[in-house]
Amino acid sequence: MANLRTILSEFLSYLEKERGFSTHTIKAYHTDLNRFISFLSEEEKISNFMAVNRHTIRNYLGVEFDQGLSSKTVARRLASVKSLFKYLMQSEQLKDNPAIHVKSPKISQTLPNFIDEKVIDILMESPDVSTKKGVRDRAILELFYSTGIRLSELIELNIGSIDPINQLAKVHGKGDKERLIPFGNRAKFWVENYLKNRALSFNSTSAHNPLFVNEKEKRIPKSTVQRRIRNYIKLVAEGERLGPHILRHTFATHLMDRGADIRAVKDLLGHNSLSSTQVYTHIKPEKMKKIYKQAHPHGD
Repeated sequence: MANLRTILSEFLSYLEKERGFSTHTIKAYHTDLNRFISFLSEEEKISNFMAVNRHTIRNYLGVEFDQGLSSKTVARRLASVKSLFKYLMQSEQLKDNPAIHVKSPKISQTLPNFIDEKVIDILMESPDVSTKKGVRDRAILELFYSTGIRLSELIELNIGSIDPINQLAKVHGKGDKERLIPFGNRAKFWVENYLKNRALSFNSTSAHNPLFVNEKEKRIPKSTVQRRIRNYIKLVAEGERLGPHILRHTFATHLMDRGADIRAVKDLLGHNSLSSTQVYTHIKPEKMKKIYKQAHPHGD
């Protein structure tokens, strides 16, 4: 069997020439399946579709959920994977279809998980800060929780993205929109310590260097952050969606619990609409009751 990328090219050509799919649809298939192939080669070390089983596909869906993708988006990506394996079966390149028994996630507006405020400090102290990796991980955790930024936004941060004096992070979000996000003293402390471990500081000569790196001083991969942060979160929380994105939900929820205006939270998260922010925030029942009693004429 040909390699993963070659088969993807053949499949896209089949969709265009034999199925007559539009350029837009083919582009969507390419995006979805390119992510799947990257997962196979980078996370599972798989170079042949014959080595894929239903557990592999389920692991892939779990990683997609960990990135904070909606059930609708994950369901679409699974549909693309199923179409690919159906093609491989029809072209007699596979004898068994591993995707056939993988169920599509239910598309609903279920509220995402968040970490209780009492547990956050325990989470932050999980990394072993006697090691360089531990200090890096502590800085990542603190910055995630302090800013609520997306995983992709954290990965793209350079040293020059951080203003330590005004304690602001310059973030490039979706649609290449730039926003400034304040961060607290704890995040500043650990980011500074991490840079000291690398013999760097917040100066102009270091500005274009990646903020978070791997052992080879290369920009840290998403998969590394996902795996390491997920392992820390598993120590203090239970559930299926325990990737870095849970810290984004936690950031928003804790702000709302302490009385932050939802419009300000929307801007901090980089959302285009309030409806997106509402899904991200969990107001505790006790808080809801307090608001109700204070605001409703018959609340007593």
